[in-house]
Amino acid sequence: MTATQTTLEQVQNYYGTVLQSSQDLKTGACCSTQTMPTYLREIVRQIHPEVQEKFYGCGSPIPQVLEGATVLDLGCGSGRDCFILSRLVGPTGRVIGVDMTEAQLAVARGHVSYHTRQFGYEQPNVEFLQGYIENLASLGIASASVDIVISNCVLNLSPDKERAFAEIFRVLKPGGELFFSDVFAGRRVPPSLTTDPVLRGECLAGALYTEDFRRLMARLGCLDYRVVAGSPVALNDPQVAECIGMVDFYSYTIRAFKLDLEDRCEDYGQVAYYLGTIPEAPHSFLLDDHHLFKTGQPHLVCGNTAAMLSETRYHRHFRVVGDRSIHFGLFDCAPATPSTAIPGGACC
Repeated sequence: MTATQTTLEQVQNYYGTVLQSSQDLKTGACCSTQTMPTYLREIVRQIHPEVQEKFYGCGSPIPQVLEGATVLDLGCGSGRDCFILSRLVGPTGRVIGVDMTEAQLAVARGHVSYHTRQFGYEQPNVEFLQGYIENLASLGIASASVDIVISNCVLNLSPDKERAFAEIFRVLKPGGELFFSDVFAGRRVPPSLTTDPVLRGECLAGALYTEDFRRLMARLGCLDYRVVAGSPVALNDPQVAECIGMVDFYSYTIRAFKLDLEDRCEDYGQVAYYLGTIPEAPHSFLLDDHHLFKTGQPHLVCGNTAAMLSETRYHRHFRVVGDRSIHFGLFDCAPATPSTAIPGGACC
């Protein structure tokens, strides 16, 4: 058995057999570190209790402006986020959940009809596929066919992260968005610990070192990704802390776009105005941890940020003034808390 096969088998066993509910988790790595927005909490109340009980995510990686979109959830598990997305994309949208663990998919598939009735749809707009996130082509997911890819504390579990991220950018449409929450490490995890089944299942052993993540994204052509939110991970279990406590872990929500961006934030004298037209965000829109656009207020933006707002599905909610005809040098664009934030691509 190869190392990849061993890792996949460990993960399947942990999430399909060892864990029976979120209460069985030993650390805070796979638990939400953010307050879920009110409009999402209202949808969660409509989600079947069994689906919620089997949820092992580490955040709420669900962006806005989803109506009519095709959304792919990698490592969907019991389907909680898929069913939230089902409500948000509406009857004209489509949600695809992918997971390798049959026990988790059985829960999700068993409640498709329930949520179709809950949301008042005539037919389901969500489907669940069993397979590997490193090989989406084998599931029939075509190139440039998806508007948004989300993932909730799953990519760290992949034994081949570069291939998984490559598949994400393959299936995304031009201007499409990757929006995901995951666990990252402030240093490389010692090789002797990366094969531990508990540490792997608790989303620690496979956590990417933040700088290795930056390098991986650059190799795939993503030169500017953004941190939306983040916080330290608590190692609540004493045995886990004793074993791997020398590594500092963080839960981050990150967004990246399939756009032709520069590797630094460059100044072209552009100004962005948020129109206040996203229903869930009438007063302001949070792009990342250092870009909060207040309705009607002019904001100087770098060329990359201008592209994120004007060349994606967000374009109808913003007015961007200026183009790239005149260059003014580097743009001063930095995270609000550089001492704790994961390096965010160009805006670091």
